[in-house]
Amino acid sequence: MALDNTDKKLLLYLQEDSKQTTKELSYKLGLSVTAVYERIRKLENTGVISKYVAILNRHKIDRDFIVLCHVKLTQHKKEYVLQFEREIMNLDEVTECFHVSGDYDYILKIAVKDMEDYRNFMLSKLTTLQHIASTHSSFMISEVKNTTAIVL
Repeated sequence: MALDNTDKKLLLYLQEDSKQTTKELSYKLGLSVTAVYERIRKLENTGVISKYVAILNRHKIDRDFIVLCHVKLTQHKKEYVLQFEREIMNLDEVTECFHVSGDYDYILKIAVKDMEDYRNFMLSKLTTLQHIASTHSSFMISEVKNTTAIVL
């Protein structure tokens, strides 16, 4: 879908704060409330806007120990890949999972309370999954950039 400059500005404003009213957005964009409402509906209906979410403060909910875990499967058989992906979807600690190229097959972003919580996750959940050959974990020291916004 081709986006004009107004759509791009609107999407930027919504990514900054999706709870803004159409009245607030209309003021920022110099459009009528109806025009803003129609643009948002069009962006939703075409799938440009896929959903609205609340982004939680990890520190406030004791999930600020972030681990990037690289996972290598025993084989790249389709059934192994699909089974691993199905099982990962059920692990609440895994907030993101990427199938990647290179030395490892997957990179998992895991949010837990602390090192002990991560150890328990590894022993009772992740390493119980079938077809995992090896894992390699890196722990976040500090967060340099974290955004969900995509600049158009």
